[in-house]
Amino acid sequence: QVQLGESGGGLAQAGGSQRLSCRASGLAFSSRNMAWFRQAPGKEREFVAAKGWTGDTTLYTDSVKGRFTISRDNSKNTVYLQMNSLKPEDTAVYYCAASSVGSMQFVDYDYWGQGTQVTVSS
Repeated sequence: QVQLGESGGGLAQAGGSQRLSCRASGLAFSSRNMAWFRQAPGKEREFVAAKGWTGDTTLYTDSVKGRFTISRDNSKNTVYLQMNSLKPEDTAVYYCAASSVGSMQFVDYDYWGQGTQVTVSS
């Protein structure tokens, strides 16, 4: 089983930056796709970014492209989300997610963290 723990959330100003971290405990981190999702009040959960285990695929939703960067450090079993040029619309609970081992798609996330709140004020 994989357990995920997010950290780095908090209050930020519009235009500022924040870095989220997600540390995974369990087996085969380097063979799992990792992703970030978010859910704002009154809205459905949405995909934000993903990093493939093969290193060949990096995905972003259009609204964060050019502002957010997902990265991973397999030696630390950690995935990061660097968020720059933050907007109030980025306010949400951010969730880390991990796929099954060897997944070749970016929709099957079987493990989820508890989430960390990111609040961006104007």
